Amino acid sequence: MLQTQINWQKVDNLLPVIVQNVATLEVLMLGYMNQEALDKTLSERKVTFFSRTKQRLWTKGESSGNFLNVVDMSLDCDNDTLLILADPIGPTCHTGTDSCFSHLSVEPDWIFFSKLESLIAERKGADPKSSYTAYLYSRGTKYIAQKVGEEGVETALAATVKDRNETICEAADLAYHLTVLLQDANLSWAEVIGKLKERHGE
Repeated sequence: MLQTQINWQKVDNLLPVIVQNVATLEVLMLGYMNQEALDKTLSERKVTFFSRTKQRLWTKGESSGNFLNVVDMSLDCDNDTLLILADPIGPTCHTGTDSCFSHLSVEPDWIFFSKLESLIAERKGADPKSSYTAYLYSRGTKYIAQKVGEEGVETALAATVKDRNETICEAADLAYHLTVLLQDANLSWAEVIGKLKERHGE
């Protein structure tokens, strides 16, 4: 069992825990668990820490509702640090940002793409006049699919004439419209990636 592998003596009964977003692998926060906090996390599948300030257990989201639902976890090679992959409900940081580490000058590409997908999903049902994305949703699946087809052809044509910049621009348009189409069908890129992994035997 995980609990028995931990070198509790080495960490003075407070295990450092790094939490990452399972979808983007963005580091969300760092906290500490004692054995009781770990037991509760394992049983309830919601990240629970031991508050060194309040000297009590603290489930992330207990007051805000912004829980960190546990998907997977792993100890490091020295059995003295825990990594948790979590599905965050709402922003993780008390300041309202997705991560407690929100001041990096470089944002990994996959994190941007995940945020774009979330933004596109939020536009469903919005006033068609409020954004182009909301307008696309209002026109329906057939229209969105038509736009995907158009952008696919334009991407192929740009690549055929070896116009690098135009190929990038058209591919960006294609990726955007395809994301809208997936969201319209209540599908996500995670499901598409899952299928790719399945085909590659992962």
